[in-house]
Amino acid sequence: MVHDREVSTTQRTTPNAWEYVKYCYWAPLPKSMTDWVENDLAGPRASLRMVVRWAIPCIIILIPMLFVPADWGVRFTMTAPILIAYLFFSIALNRVYRRHRLAQHGLNPDLVNRLEREKNSDLYDEYHRKYRGERRG
Repeated sequence: MVHDREVSTTQRTTPNAWEYVKYCYWAPLPKSMTDWVENDLAGPRASLRMVVRWAIPCIIILIPMLFVPADWGVRFTMTAPILIAYLFFSIALNRVYRRHRLAQHGLNPDLVNRLEREKNSDLYDEYHRKYRGERRG
C-alpha cells in the first residue's frame, strides 16, 4: 500500500492546540519545543500569561454563579471575592509556579529572573564592583 502523504521527519518547535491546553494545565512538552517553553515561561509577559491561564478555570467555575436567581449585588458578592483571592494568589505564586514548570521541562529555574537581571545588569555590576571588589562575568 502506497501513501500519497509524505512523512515529515522534522520535529515541531511549537505546540498544536491540544498540546497547548495540556501544557497550560499539567503536561510537559517534548524536548523539541524547549526554546518555545523557555520563552513562554521566562520571556516577555510570561507573568501575565500565567495569570490569564490561572484565571480561565476560575472564571469557568464562577460563571454558573452568575445565573443564580438573585440581585446582581448578591451575584457579585458571591463571585468577586473568590475571583479576587484567586487572582491574588496566582500573582503571588507566579514565580514559584513558573520555576516549577521550567524544572519540569529540564530547564534552569533561574531563567524566571532572566529579564530582570538583564534589565538591571548595570546595577548588579555596580554592586559587585562596589561591595565585593570584583567584576561580574
